[in-house]
Amino acid sequence: MAGESSFDVVSKVDRQEVDNALNQASKEIAQRFDFRGTGASIRWLGELGVEMEASAEDRVNAVLDVFKDKLIKRKVSLKALDAGEPRASGTVYKITATLQDGLDQDQVKKITKAIRDDAPKGVKTQVQGDEVRVSAKSKDDLQAVMAMLREQDFDFAVQFTNYR
Repeated sequence: MAGESSFDVVSKVDRQEVDNALNQASKEIAQRFDFRGTGASIRWLGELGVEMEASAEDRVNAVLDVFKDKLIKRKVSLKALDAGEPRASGTVYKITATLQDGLDQDQVKKITKAIRDDAPKGVKTQVQGDEVRVSAKSKDDLQAVMAMLREQDFDFAVQFTNYR
């Protein structure tokens, strides 16, 4: 395999950036006048979960919007955030959101199919757990595959790592 170049296609979020976005959203919610007296809050729920709550459905949706805005400013793709619908829990409304970390089998199939269909000849894919390794003899072919994957409208976030 001498002379081959490769990169990995992954779907991961920078946990530190998400944590910073959550902290900024929490501070903004505490300071904004329209959130006064609504019991609005946002907090971590496990490793990759976020829970938002407020006394009214429109306020909990506003908390979600503030959080999304902070994620965008920190360059975290919103495709990695899977937010549920507001649900009543006693006297408060809650939204539970999860962050995607890793590719599932359906997403891996979509990526490999897109590469098989549209990539230049000689580009090979190999599934390695929750990521896809793409290799080719020419770095130009790999650059073309990266550009092609960026143009695809996947319903999940993709990043490229380990380019060598």
